[in-house]
Amino acid sequence: MEEIEKGLPISGFPADYQAGFVAIIGRPNVGKSTLMNALMGEKLSITSHKASTTRHRIFGIITGENFQLVYSDTPGLISPAYELQKNMMQQVNMALEDADLILAITDDLKPGTDEELLEVLKRTEVPALLVINKIDKSTQEKTKEKMEAWKMAMPGLEVIAVSALETFNVEGVFAWLREKLPTHPPYYPADQLTEQSERFFAAEMIREQVFHHLEKEIPYSTTVQIELFKDSEDLLRISALLYVERNSQKAILLGHQGKTIKKIATTARLEMEKFFGKKVFLETYVKVEEDWRKNKNKLKRLGYEA
Repeated sequence: MEEIEKGLPISGFPADYQAGFVAIIGRPNVGKSTLMNALMGEKLSITSHKASTTRHRIFGIITGENFQLVYSDTPGLISPAYELQKNMMQQVNMALEDADLILAITDDLKPGTDEELLEVLKRTEVPALLVINKIDKSTQEKTKEKMEAWKMAMPGLEVIAVSALETFNVEGVFAWLREKLPTHPPYYPADQLTEQSERFFAAEMIREQVFHHLEKEIPYSTTVQIELFKDSEDLLRISALLYVERNSQKAILLGHQGKTIKKIATTARLEMEKFFGKKVFLETYVKVEEDWRKNKNKLKRLGYEA
């Protein structure tokens, strides 16, 4: 999918056309990916109940009759401890640099404000909407207290409460974006939904299932590379290599008699068939790449570039 850089808009559109980049930011596990999927009406970002699932900046492009919204789902705000996490925070910074609008996501599970997110909002100069997510897991009283805490911490900040999982009040977020969207020609063709390749999404669907099937450090120590992606009219052939950091992790990922990796591959294949709209033949292999999360050269080779 060809990338069209910001600053090189498509010509030949009305003077009142609106288009812009929307950075979706927040701490890990507050529902950023779920919200973008809800806004898109299509699943582009992988989701998990575990924190720090998103590692890349993932684009979602919505084009209407007279507007275009370019969403950036980003990794959760953290204090990076090793090279992979540093790369993830670079993805966030790049999204903020490009942003015309910001959706700052928090959740309704903890009282008060999120200090990391508050600091980012205080530094920004573009319009921002504070989105309090997961109100389906809270009470109206707690939600009201949360909204008041944010308004006191940052007077003038616009705040909205939603449940991205149940798509409750997501239309309110969309309405705010349409109101604030700057006048600008579109950046992408009308039929383009993302910048990421099909290979990228295949790898992400496998990684999502690792998060769903395994606990503790294994999902965080696993990355996926697509070795073969051969598309024909009726069948998509994919070969994927899953990297972990230690032999003990490889044994857990494979499982007894290969049962765990088989479950992961089966559920990932079913997700791929829904996503790509055809039968998928998926092969998976597991390999050890020691300390790949901490090594800049290994990260670059494995596709982690800011």
